Amino acid sequence: MTSLYDQVHDLFNSKRRFYFPFDDDIEQIPENGIYIIFEKGEKYKQWDRIVRVGTHTGQNQLRSRLKQHFIKENKNRSIFRKNIGRCLLNNVNNDYLIIWELDTTSRVNKQKYGHLINRTFEQKIEKEISRYIQRNLSFTVFEVENKEERLILESRIISTLASFPGIHSSEKWLGQYSTKEKIRKYGLWQVNELLNKPLDNNEYHKLKEIIE
Repeated sequence: MTSLYDQVHDLFNSKRRFYFPFDDDIEQIPENGIYIIFEKGEKYKQWDRIVRVGTHTGQNQLRSRLKQHFIKENKNRSIFRKNIGRCLLNNVNNDYLIIWELDTTSRVNKQKYGHLINRTFEQKIEKEISRYIQRNLSFTVFEVENKEERLILESRIISTLASFPGIHSSEKWLGQYSTKEKIRKYGLWQVNELLNKPLDNNEYHKLKEIIE
């Protein structure tokens, strides 16, 4: 019997793929939905391996969310970018990793840690992150209008991908340098929703109906 892990990969690998820059195709991306990311060099059997699943909370914000990952150089608006930056720094044993790890999203923390931030250096790292994402990542998307349904489906798909032991990233995958054990262990650019309820067969078929 084919596993749901295989079926999910087969399903999303068969869908239209978007690459950077995707400005000319932006109208083909729904305003509300879920994105599935693939990474150059990452394979599972005959498929490109899924490395991240994500969505958005605000209404009509899917396109904006993708731009926050691919284009806007601000790790405080994209945990995905922050995680890639962690790996780039850790890969070369850069001491600035300690500062990069700090949470500076709130005004209080900006005041608390602001004197430690090297903005020129962070801009350099942000550009490295953009180059990595834009050169190595591609994605497919599917429309889900309802916020609650989006969040449930996102969680189910992530947990499905994390629930099959023995599925590993390549030895060269950048995520191997993550400071987050879950990223290294599960081979996904995320640490949340990994151990929740995965899709069952009925939910998978409903997902397939939504997409097709």
